[in-house]
Amino acid sequence: MYVSDCMTQDVSVVGPDDTIQHAAKIMGQIDAGILPVADGDRLVGMITDRDIAVRAVGEGKIPSQCRVGDVMTTEVRYVFDDDMIEDAADSMSELQLRRLPVVSREKRLVGILSLGDMAQEDEPRQAGETLQGITRKGGLHTQDGADLG
Repeated sequence: MYVSDCMTQDVSVVGPDDTIQHAAKIMGQIDAGILPVADGDRLVGMITDRDIAVRAVGEGKIPSQCRVGDVMTTEVRYVFDDDMIEDAADSMSELQLRRLPVVSREKRLVGILSLGDMAQEDEPRQAGETLQGITRKGGLHTQDGADLG
């Protein structure tokens, strides 16, 4: 099975010039703590609720004025849509991430892959093994490596 077979294709994104207030609003609407940051269809970063809390609010930045590009993580880990799901799961486990953006070979954002996506498809065993690998290595992390416990 390929990543494209079970990824979420309808992905909410923000741009680097959007405000963090806008990003937080979208996160609340879709009940997610992470959003891809795209310039057109090019993935340029990721922003997490932790980025907003620590890098922006914690530093006294005003959410309605602070731009996503000022606090996002620019070193993004991703998988390709034509990668095998087992390889993507191994990457998620090794990187200790529960979700990864999915790009085409042309590096265009085409989706996002989560443990939940794998569990809903024909890969619940793979999702369980991935989660076990993530937690065995010391907990979950954000895209920028921050420990989530």
